[in-house]
Amino acid sequence: MSVKEIVWRQLGACRGLDPTIFYPDDEDEAAEAKQVCSGCGVRVACLEYALQVREKSGVWGGATERERRRLTRQRRRTA
Repeated sequence: MSVKEIVWRQLGACRGLDPTIFYPDDEDEAAEAKQVCSGCGVRVACLEYALQVREKSGVWGGATERERRRLTRQRRRTA
């Protein structure tokens, strides 16, 4: 884990919250996590990390698994 990665993780609005919020059973239950992410100063870094490592579960940077897959497909098309 790089120093840069450690720093953004320590600054996340999610820090100290119940992690189960960010691992909803389905997409419809992700609203609470997305609300936390919406006001987070490191949301972009978190989302980029999840896209880079191909995180398969949970809400990262305000995006659900499905939304991250869609972003990845869009990026491939424009690359």
